[in-house]
Amino acid sequence: MSADATETPSRLPSKKVLGLFALAMINVAAVLSIRNFPSMAIYGWSCIGWYILGAVLFLIPISLAGAELATGWPEGGGVYAWVKQAFGEKGGFTALFCEWSNNLVWFPTVLSFVASTLAFALTPALANSSWYMFTVMMIAFWGTTAIAYFGEEASTKFSNIGVILGSIIPSILIILLGLWWLGSGQTLVLPHLTLGAMVPTINLSTLPFFATIVLLFAGMEMAGFHALETRNPQKDFPRAMALSAAIIVVCTVLATLAIAIVIPADQLNLASGVMQAIQYFFNAAHIPWLVAPMAVLITLGGVVSLAAWLIGPAKGLGIVAEEGNMPPMFNRTNKHGAPVAVLVIQALIGSVISLLYVFLPSVNQAYWILSAMTVELLCIVYILVFASVIKLRYSQPDKPRAFTIPGGKAGVWIVGGLGLFGTTLAFIVGLMPPSFFSSNWLTYVFSVLLGTFLLAVPPLVFLKFRQPGWLMPAGQVEVKK
Repeated sequence: MSADATETPSRLPSKKVLGLFALAMINVAAVLSIRNFPSMAIYGWSCIGWYILGAVLFLIPISLAGAELATGWPEGGGVYAWVKQAFGEKGGFTALFCEWSNNLVWFPTVLSFVASTLAFALTPALANSSWYMFTVMMIAFWGTTAIAYFGEEASTKFSNIGVILGSIIPSILIILLGLWWLGSGQTLVLPHLTLGAMVPTINLSTLPFFATIVLLFAGMEMAGFHALETRNPQKDFPRAMALSAAIIVVCTVLATLAIAIVIPADQLNLASGVMQAIQYFFNAAHIPWLVAPMAVLITLGGVVSLAAWLIGPAKGLGIVAEEGNMPPMFNRTNKHGAPVAVLVIQALIGSVISLLYVFLPSVNQAYWILSAMTVELLCIVYILVFASVIKLRYSQPDKPRAFTIPGGKAGVWIVGGLGLFGTTLAFIVGLMPPSFFSSNWLTYVFSVLLGTFLLAVPPLVFLKFRQPGWLMPAGQVEVKK
């Protein structure tokens, strides 16, 4: 163990409410995003090759690394607990804070998807109303925060039901409609499938897309934040990783292809492409009245995805504060065990950013820089995770692990090495400015790196000015009645 990786203080007893299915659904909720399907569908058959690339360089490595780390160190805290064991408190705190801070800019993007998708169930013209968008975004954001307030059991029930209704069922329905489209003799917009058609074209214009592909499956580690509420983490974590990965891959690849064969790439609207495809399907099947119910379900899926990212890193920050690395305010929990202070702080910050996002379209370039920073921050998280799984094989070889990456040290180097290569390359190409960015590229790169540094450095500041009074007596957690 690293010298400054101290033992975690005793926590209040946690209810063991999570089993295999619940853990798998947490990952599915965090990763399976229907709103990403249209952006992949524009690549036609080559989206298969892009997905394979993302699976080899990220999905498979993070699933295997997450399973080994979660079963070896199931103390709670997710990436914080894992990276801390390998690189001490500074490393663990930095990994966790980067995962939390990137959410602050990501929240408005998923909230806008929720609001615009719900408009299809009401009247699509509402998506052009700033007041409608902001109102629905705030209802979804604060409503999800309120559910998290009632603790793990309430959040788990909501996620289990929501991810099935809002993500898995719509994905399966899109797949079934695609099969119906094939069987009914409808016109296909893609040419015949060949091996060459599946190979992605990688050049300077498509290289920035690589970062999107690698991080398309980001969130597979989310179940690790809930280790303390898991009945049998050593047994259930690896199985949950395998189950969630299988569900995500099948739903993502087949649903993307279903959209690709129906709508020509030059007609695909990336913002509303899912509902666009569904309208195509349902109009052809003479059941247009089903568009509105599907819009409601997909809206629910967006809210569930938000919920998974909202609660996981927040719980991790609560554990960091419990260990005396942040002011006691961040350690405040309610009687349900929810980190109320962190939930409220992130909801307030996310609301302000959403307000600017909706009402100040002139900040689009600045927002693009913030979005690029989320990529860089996530890459920092995963670089530390992959480095940790390798280092811990050497620093703690005798630590019991219910699951280990097969192949011994060579196997862990292959898996961790692939993950490190993928995320490092994603970090580099994430610094490439988009074609529409008007300022020079040096300004863009400097802005992204500076913003990434400012969002990653707070853990070092907290640790530098840490006070003895921040650490509460073992066994105590500040509880707000």
